[in-house]
Amino acid sequence: MSKEKVSQEAVLEALSQVHDPDLRKDLVTLNMIQDLEIKDSDVSFTIMLTTPACPMKDKMKNDALAAVGAIPGVGQIDIKMDANVPNDGRTRGLLNVPVRNAIAVASGKGGVGKSTVAVNLAVSLAQSGARVGLLDADIYGPNIPTMMGVEKLPPPQNEKLVPAEAYGVQLMSIGFLVKPDQPLIWRGPMLHSAIRQFLTDVQWDELDYLVIDLPPGTGDAQLSLSQSLPLSGGVIVTLPQQVSLDDALRGLEMFRQLDVPILGVVENMSFLELPDGTKMDVFGSGGGKKLAEATGVPFIGAIPMDPAVRVGGDAGKPIVITNPDSPVAKALKAIAEDVAAKVSVAAMRQDNVVPIEFIETN
Repeated sequence: MSKEKVSQEAVLEALSQVHDPDLRKDLVTLNMIQDLEIKDSDVSFTIMLTTPACPMKDKMKNDALAAVGAIPGVGQIDIKMDANVPNDGRTRGLLNVPVRNAIAVASGKGGVGKSTVAVNLAVSLAQSGARVGLLDADIYGPNIPTMMGVEKLPPPQNEKLVPAEAYGVQLMSIGFLVKPDQPLIWRGPMLHSAIRQFLTDVQWDELDYLVIDLPPGTGDAQLSLSQSLPLSGGVIVTLPQQVSLDDALRGLEMFRQLDVPILGVVENMSFLELPDGTKMDVFGSGGGKKLAEATGVPFIGAIPMDPAVRVGGDAGKPIVITNPDSPVAKALKAIAEDVAAKVSVAAMRQDNVVPIEFIETN
């Protein structure tokens, strides 16, 4: 008895029952099924994700495997996973900068681990397979070269600066261009010019994501950046304590005034796990989540304290590289996946692929 012939229509019908949990539509409608081939009874295709950092990619692959596997007569099934990160539309064509999505990491005050979050966010995205850049916009306190373990830039090309590279991430910082002990005493116009040049006079490769480490506060650097490169979204980093929350709220409201979508709040140094397994709330508890709830923005992760983070930052070895299975590295990776998913959803809505859903509240 011969096997029942498998048709392309049957495969697409099966895959139309598989949904992207973030975009809330099926893979066929989203045009995420590519290179579909049927040879005898064997089926192969590619699921083209909107970000390689998709937190639900394993679920989608397993769901697709089960759906196609239920078709009568199907033999071997080969599913490849790939990604094409969409442009959010805000950076499109501006300043001729090859950036699809620009993500700013900010805080209202210093000392909350903002640069640590920015570095590990960028490295996590690069580990997933994305093309990532990291711009150190903290002109007065550039720490990214140290935290990424890079001392200098490559030679210029075509009258442009060439970004350094580490852990698959392209880097640019004023720290590469001045002596380590040289203070920068600049007024607003000079700072604005420097940030603009970091965008236009640097030979960036095509980037899926440009992660931008903003300086603390709500001053000239933030304003200059928003004027030069409309941001896809902003991430607010805070400690759980009230003093940090007050300043983080100012940073959050700054994003709103500059019309920057707020991707969410991250609570850093959330707790310290002691040798006996108990947790010590060094800086209080739950402040980041309370800030998110009070302002109506997502809470996207709590990062525990770990001395290895400080050691890795000083040595130029991010924690997601040196100890990827640690609780802090897993928290940072989850934050990177969440941010990537939110940016993709916004970009797809910009292209009218995903309808904006209105949820009624009583």
